[in-house]
Amino acid sequence: MNDRVTVTIDNGVADVRLVRADKMNALDDTMFEALIAAGMRLKTERGVRAVVLSGEGRAFCAGLDMGNFQRTADAGREVRPEGRLMTRSHGIANRPQYAAWVWREVPVPVIAAVHGVAFGGGFQVMLGADIRYAAPDTKLSIMEIKWGLIPDMAGTAIMRNLVRDDVLRELTYTGRIFTAEEGAKLGLITRLTADPRADALATAREIADKNPDAIRAAKRMYNALPLVSDADALMAESKEQTALGGSPNQVEAVMAQLQKRRPNFKDN
Repeated sequence: MNDRVTVTIDNGVADVRLVRADKMNALDDTMFEALIAAGMRLKTERGVRAVVLSGEGRAFCAGLDMGNFQRTADAGREVRPEGRLMTRSHGIANRPQYAAWVWREVPVPVIAAVHGVAFGGGFQVMLGADIRYAAPDTKLSIMEIKWGLIPDMAGTAIMRNLVRDDVLRELTYTGRIFTAEEGAKLGLITRLTADPRADALATAREIADKNPDAIRAAKRMYNALPLVSDADALMAESKEQTALGGSPNQVEAVMAQLQKRRPNFKDN
């Protein structure tokens, strides 16, 4: 994993870096495995309260490695993994989808720090994060149509809740490249910043200083929102709040506020 993705944990913040800088962090088979392995580790890593996902070098992620497309052109349908794509190897997802979807399943907030480009599969990995910070001139694209394909790394399940239907269709049908500045106006980018990684790490540290039980409860609720009725959403609020009220970490949050000090939360 270390030659594709590194994970460093400090004071509750996991700093996840795509480190295939010579290839603009393009997605090859090893990168898929490394992203999934990093996400699965952080699903159960004790003490992690927030995650920052970023790329080294000139880009966040340039999308699928060009070598994959060349092999397809050379060999035709023989190299197309129809069976593998249809197999639900990771819960509701297949293996490529899970490289993006796993960040939704990490129980703490994930912040993507994006610069350079995020194309195709890289764009969808970015979408897997809860929050997305990007440099204004970052170039984005749902680029699969350029290669005669559709977005198939969980992007459709995520984007339907982020942008209008006609916007999603236009970006998918054309594959046009647009800047993060436009992406922010469309709802795909959370914040524009000159230094996405530094600001993402700052936000992650701020989150790590909050009641970790409440943060995890909030992510559970928001993950479920697109799938439940209003009645179920209201009930989920009540259940989560009932569990939090009077718990040790919630009491510590109150005491820290009253005593004007930094809280000392316990990881359960």
